[in-house]
Amino acid sequence: MTYKVAVLTGAGISTSAGIPDFRGPDGVWTKHPDQQSVYDIDLFLSDKQAREYSWRWQKESPVWGAKPGVAHKALVKLEKAGMLSLLATQNFDALHEKAGNSPDVIVNLHGTIGTSHCMRCHHKYDTADIMNNLDNEPDPHCHRALPYQGGQTCNGLIKTDVVYFGENLPDGAMERSMQAVAQADEFWVIGSTLEVYPAASLAPIAAQAGVPVTIMNMGRTQYDSIAKRLISEPIQDALPRLVDETIAAHQGE
Repeated sequence: MTYKVAVLTGAGISTSAGIPDFRGPDGVWTKHPDQQSVYDIDLFLSDKQAREYSWRWQKESPVWGAKPGVAHKALVKLEKAGMLSLLATQNFDALHEKAGNSPDVIVNLHGTIGTSHCMRCHHKYDTADIMNNLDNEPDPHCHRALPYQGGQTCNGLIKTDVVYFGENLPDGAMERSMQAVAQADEFWVIGSTLEVYPAASLAPIAAQAGVPVTIMNMGRTQYDSIAKRLISEPIQDALPRLVDETIAAHQGE
């Protein structure tokens, strides 16, 4: 049997790659609470100006142009060793995909900025294509021809696959994550404050299933007491080391 590690990542793994977090002391929303409206689904649906601002803000945000760091690449190494059974992430920056982790293990609990969709016909788009054309079309609409409507253009609103305030998590995301966590040999929390639910509930689910929990975070979390191992070193240093140690100890099991 292969040794299986389930992982939950939060903002800390991306701040180690240079992306400011949203809710921390120096977070984007802490300093500019009004900017939470960028991800308000009701405003997005009802206000053209709000949609244009949301798209422009997302394109100009550090999230869009970010590149994966050494911590992201360490999790690719863990997957290549055949030991990463789940990579659930609270981040929507698509850095795990950019680093090289496969869709087979990634669960984007809060969606992803990497892809977009039409809210009317559900046609999928690569967000990069929309961003590249944003100067020409600041309020993107779907140009797909609808064959069942005589080739008429759909014209539905396009939004990124980020989960906006007021939207549900992606179908099956939590269920898949809970199952993988309960069946793992270890559960790692990397750079999450474990304050945002339902993602935070994965820690007690692991503990209740008898799965050893590692929490790697620069600050305290409410679930530190259930962790078998607490690591408060910088993630870009500690995670590659933990991956190497785990592969050395368990590869071939």
